[in-house]
Amino acid sequence: MTESFTQDKTQLTLQADADCGNDRIDRFLANAFRDDQEPLSRSRIKSLILDHQLSENGSTLADPSALVKPGATYILTLPPPVDATPKGEDLPLDILFEDDHIIVINKPVGLVVHPAPGSLTGTLVNALIAHCGESLTGIGGVLRPGIVHRLDKDTSGVMIAAKTSVAHANLTSMFAAHDLDRRYQALVWGTEIDRDGTVDAPLGRSNFDRKKQAVTSKGRHAITHWQTLRSFPPFATLVECRLETGRTHQIRVHMAHIGRSIIGDPLYGRAPRAVQMPDVTARTCLAQLRSFERQALHAAHLGFAHPVTGEALGFSSQLPDDMQALIQIMDRAIAARARGKI
Repeated sequence: MTESFTQDKTQLTLQADADCGNDRIDRFLANAFRDDQEPLSRSRIKSLILDHQLSENGSTLADPSALVKPGATYILTLPPPVDATPKGEDLPLDILFEDDHIIVINKPVGLVVHPAPGSLTGTLVNALIAHCGESLTGIGGVLRPGIVHRLDKDTSGVMIAAKTSVAHANLTSMFAAHDLDRRYQALVWGTEIDRDGTVDAPLGRSNFDRKKQAVTSKGRHAITHWQTLRSFPPFATLVECRLETGRTHQIRVHMAHIGRSIIGDPLYGRAPRAVQMPDVTARTCLAQLRSFERQALHAAHLGFAHPVTGEALGFSSQLPDDMQALIQIMDRAIAARARGKI
């Protein structure tokens, strides 16, 4: 094996022996680099191959299961390492409240909370570091300074972050004890739903899709209380969900569990397949609901005792424009049908 360096990358060159023809390329490379000072795992090599970082005799090879060609020359390119420490970025923040200890923001749709693979920059953490300065560094960990809870990228609404270690520790304890008032608003499919109710169903990772959560007897205790705010027959219902626990995707999974999945939810959404829509207005409205590109879920209210002073605080946020637009679309369709404009 030979190793070469350029300004921004490392290339590892390896020539296959004559007796290597029955081995997979990812396994072959992992074995070849096993005794190196910085060995590469098979999963890491597989990822690099899928990212088109491997060539075979000068041609890109993107199949980790491809068999090794005896005598072939392989070049594996290693991208430059990425600094794991997030940097401050001057991003706009909709600040609802701020003092020396905490900051409360209204998170917009599309903003990732903390850096992760695929979203290493442009996150709420990057914005908070720039806004709060060095005082935020190290509070709660390198990649998530100040973060005590999370909203999904496509969920909007009220979030709180800590600016001091004391506030972070106390807020973390409050979230662990579920000692906050967290209310969400969601547009769910259908109108055949009770005025209010409770979903008490344990949640855990799905056995069929590791990216999803599911109701499972081996899951963690999870309770969601909900009540109807408005009904838009025959399309949807606006509900308010109050969390008694705070599991990953809790509201999204619980509402789907009772047959009222959230409109636009890419993981758990179940849009009605056969709905009688006799008029053009209703069919157009349904098509617009089906095409909504995110889960129609909004963190509408967060109430808590200040983690340092103990003062009772509460912050609310109106539905974002895209959810309000859905409501207006349904209102217009319902009014048109009532006037007999078919």
